[in-house]
Amino acid sequence: MEEEIKSEFLRSGFSLSDEGQVLQQCLAFCINHSLSPSDLVSHWEVYYLNRQLSGFKVDYAHMNGFQSHIQTEQKENMIREESRLHIYSSNDVDIFSNTPVCPSEGPYIESDNIMAVSGTNKRSSVKGSSVNSNRLTPFGQRTKKFVVQLTFNPQDMENGKREDFEIQDDDFIRRVKPGERCSLQIYCSRPTSGCRFMYDKIEEKFVSLENRIRKHISAFAVSGLHGEPADASLASQKSIFAVGMVCCDGEGRLNKNSALLQGCLEHSGGQRVRLDLHNLVNFSLFPDRHNPSGHCLIVSKVIDFLPIFVPPITPSAKKQVMDKEYLPGSIIEKTKLLSLIIAAGPFTTSDNLLFEPLADLLAYASRKPPQLLILMGPFIDSEHPEVKKGAPSKSFDDIFNVEIITRLQDYVGFLGSAVRVVLLPATRDANHDYVYPQPAFEIFPHEEIKNQVQYSCLANPSMFGANEVTVGCNTVDILKQLSSEEISVMLPDVSSGDRLGRLASHVLSQRSFYPLYPPQSTSLGSISGSRSFGDISDPGYSTDASDLTPFVKVLSLAERSETGEPARCVCVNPGRLAKGIGGGTFAELLYDTSPDKTRALILRI
Repeated sequence: MEEEIKSEFLRSGFSLSDEGQVLQQCLAFCINHSLSPSDLVSHWEVYYLNRQLSGFKVDYAHMNGFQSHIQTEQKENMIREESRLHIYSSNDVDIFSNTPVCPSEGPYIESDNIMAVSGTNKRSSVKGSSVNSNRLTPFGQRTKKFVVQLTFNPQDMENGKREDFEIQDDDFIRRVKPGERCSLQIYCSRPTSGCRFMYDKIEEKFVSLENRIRKHISAFAVSGLHGEPADASLASQKSIFAVGMVCCDGEGRLNKNSALLQGCLEHSGGQRVRLDLHNLVNFSLFPDRHNPSGHCLIVSKVIDFLPIFVPPITPSAKKQVMDKEYLPGSIIEKTKLLSLIIAAGPFTTSDNLLFEPLADLLAYASRKPPQLLILMGPFIDSEHPEVKKGAPSKSFDDIFNVEIITRLQDYVGFLGSAVRVVLLPATRDANHDYVYPQPAFEIFPHEEIKNQVQYSCLANPSMFGANEVTVGCNTVDILKQLSSEEISVMLPDVSSGDRLGRLASHVLSQRSFYPLYPPQSTSLGSISGSRSFGDISDPGYSTDASDLTPFVKVLSLAERSETGEPARCVCVNPGRLAKGIGGGTFAELLYDTSPDKTRALILRI
């Protein structure tokens, strides 16, 4: 098994320092936690990304932290599988020290480190956004609230602007003066509600992939930056420029020896040619996949981004009609200044369906109202222990309407027309279609707030504009999936580079919210229709909900061919609002005319 563990680490691009000790510890982890070598390495990749470790070495010094990570993951899995078990920790000490102990309604299980009580869980009903401070839950009894976990562009905050992000006490919600309402234009939100899916024909899927390759070829040809694309399947002694889709020659994971390039029908008849990557000292690839054509293409350079063009600015009648209240010449002009709060589900802790994290988030957003509140699913999480056990007495739609929509109606009613709310579903939403791309929610709020709620339900993924800032949102954890499929080789001086930033760059450079093909079957129900549903035009913001470490990054893409300036984008992973029985994180941002001037916070609720 030690050889299998070593082989799995090497296949994922990691080397072992102190090999004997590391393998001995890893072997113990596999035995004690019933893990296969591949499962162990998958846990290590998540730990490596979340801790943002440098280099691609597995050090013995990280083994204790890695073991704690595995134990935490398995504890959370146990909670999901057995909804009547509550795992007690130091967070519960204050509750029991100030609360009379009641007889348990079931037996208890005790070990050296964990005590779990099994019994009937009596839940109180919470309506709207009311918050009961006496609620006896670990989340409700926490003492630290809205703790700043990460700051972005802190130098701007210190220059007289720190007050914009001050955290106030959570004693009460005071009425605030509403700000200016932002504009909102929907650029791409498909498929539409009620669409049929899983009716795709093999021919349609092939044409979709073919059109994607042809689109890339056309973009490079028009740019003139690298010459005319050629057929990679033809033998040639000259250097050529070829465009295609990276594939794998087998069913396993992509590696340096299994990489293929598939061309389009027009240039190469759809043939695949093996890629010789040994001359490259710096590259990063992930698959789109299958069989070689014979010879190989010796690669000297990999260009993994599309050229960006600046279209001529012309009045768009359609765009003006979409947002009549912000026409040029009106009282409020549209400017590239936008405040946002972004949060991704789950919105309730794993020990109940009280949605306390959502209530606290809306309380925070009521004190410091953003122009745009973006909430991304899952809202009714299909992985929640009570949902998996079928414990709720109401339907999923009823829970969604009472716990989510009613709270949002109260929030919008409190702040008035100055705030906009955007809702995006997730494939884990129990009350929605398990398909990607995913249609928008169909909700029917009160007539007086219809504009703020109903017309801001968008598909997953979607692109829209707010105050002339283009925003793209996606709730599929593509970053985590790319991290398990990517192969990369870096120079020694850049081996400690920003891997999270590199993963996010793949999404932007490929101009697709889901550039991975074939999709991971465990994460998606079905890729429905054309992959162009996931195309990205030119975002100022890109928001992806991921289980990886929350971050805010400004990433540079290809230079704009007509201006010579690098295109830049703010990429945000707000994290999950609820994690286990505790609170998670959300993001607060202020976009000020350009990505480089954006200020942001990641806060732990």
